[in-house]
Amino acid sequence: MPEAATTLGELLAALDHTVATLVDAPAGETVTVRSVALAEPADLPEQLETSARLPHVYLLVGVDPAATAAWLRAVAAREPGHRPRVLMTKSANDSPEIRAAAAAGGIALVHVHRQARWDQVFGLVRRRLTRVAGDDEPDLLAPDTDLFGLAQVVARETGGMVSIEDPQSHVLAYSASDASADQLRIRSILGREGPADYLRILRDWGVFDRVRAGDEVVDVPEHPELDIRRRLVVGIRRGTPARMLGTIWLQQGDRPLRPDAAEVLRGASAVAARIIARGLDAPSTEALLVRRLFGAHGEGVDVPSVAAALHLPSAGPAAVIGIAALGPVADLAASSGLIRLHASAFREDSVTEAIDDRVYVLLPAYHSERAVGSWVRRLVAQLEQARGLVARAAVAAPVAGLTAVAGARAEVDRVLDSPATGGDRVSTLAEARTAVLLAEIVGLIRDRAELHDPRLTALDAYDREHAADLRTSVRAYLRAHGEVSAAAAALRVHPNTLRYRLRRAEAVLGLDLTDPDDRLLLEIQLAAVPIART
Repeated sequence: MPEAATTLGELLAALDHTVATLVDAPAGETVTVRSVALAEPADLPEQLETSARLPHVYLLVGVDPAATAAWLRAVAAREPGHRPRVLMTKSANDSPEIRAAAAAGGIALVHVHRQARWDQVFGLVRRRLTRVAGDDEPDLLAPDTDLFGLAQVVARETGGMVSIEDPQSHVLAYSASDASADQLRIRSILGREGPADYLRILRDWGVFDRVRAGDEVVDVPEHPELDIRRRLVVGIRRGTPARMLGTIWLQQGDRPLRPDAAEVLRGASAVAARIIARGLDAPSTEALLVRRLFGAHGEGVDVPSVAAALHLPSAGPAAVIGIAALGPVADLAASSGLIRLHASAFREDSVTEAIDDRVYVLLPAYHSERAVGSWVRRLVAQLEQARGLVARAAVAAPVAGLTAVAGARAEVDRVLDSPATGGDRVSTLAEARTAVLLAEIVGLIRDRAELHDPRLTALDAYDREHAADLRTSVRAYLRAHGEVSAAAAALRVHPNTLRYRLRRAEAVLGLDLTDPDDRLLLEIQLAAVPIART
């Protein structure tokens, strides 16, 4: 099968002119591109440090015009074959300095609409670049047909412009637009959600009620005063009783829709239902391979085959990162796409997968443990800033190739299962080893009643009967490594008071607090065994 190759012109057509417009293309629109990277300000120095070829397409997120121009001048100093070929930024139209620097480096410049979402733009670019040559005519019978391919076919067969939305009016896919696209379509594509005021009008007209009621293709007439052109809409339904999976909207342009447009739309609804249900009911082949690689879908994995299928290097050091929410788990699940986006920006060959209530990232053949740790800390901070999600992460590195990924994930889980210590929410396996082992030892003793020392029960009974505080006093003494004055200060009692309590505790327990074995056993028991209430 031919290697995927996309021209700049084809990429722009896939993005739609409402999202991206070409500012300048020194090498023309026929220049081919095969790889993409998303970079934020902190990523730019690392991109310049590498001597390898840079990705063909760069999306610069949050980089100001001066920094963008400086970066363009730096990459222009590289050999022509090692430079990026296309730069996408939201400041292209506003900065003559950026335009001049891009032209000097022979780099095509694309302006991205300010309201467009970078995660969606990045996803669309990657989707287009992963298509194989000759795959521009989607086959609706093919098992890998997706919603974007369906939208393209329906638009071609009806003469209109298509958007496919979920039940909450979030845009899932769309076909190319032309100059006759109305504001409802443009704002929906840019915001990836129907504008609230337009949605309210459609509800008032009863459009949504009619769509939910059955498989009728609803004809919404033109309303020039609202800049709304005529469109047809049909529900996407599946199952008995029918479950609403979304809607397909077909906007009429300057020419009337074809006579059989409603019939085509009704058929497209059935195809869309299969595509959406397939995604809801079963993970993709790639997802299954990734889960097997992480050790979450059966035992044993043919690493060479998985590496070839996922285009990953099977040898060389890798890093495995696990991320767990410290708040509601649902927040982390909703942010898994954002994590995948940032991971792909850091390393294009990264693999991200949500398994149970955690998200895991594999970074194959990384070059610097320090860079990995720095990126993970930035990611944790970005999750909190962008989504209000407080999370912690554990890093396993180096991992000896893909054969060790499942074992590394198990080690990462051990860290995330242990209580968080200190203020740093990112830790490596080496840093967390002591805390992990202690937590597991304490947990093992806590769960096995035969390992509980009955003498501790006697101590708790004495505390209850005499309103004493011997358990707390002994624990403070042990934590202070036997320093009475330090323990007394922590308890806010006189040292002589603490000495009396310790002598009483020794008598009740039948232990010698100066004996190392007795002290070790007692400290573990105090950590593992809860206070006896009866």
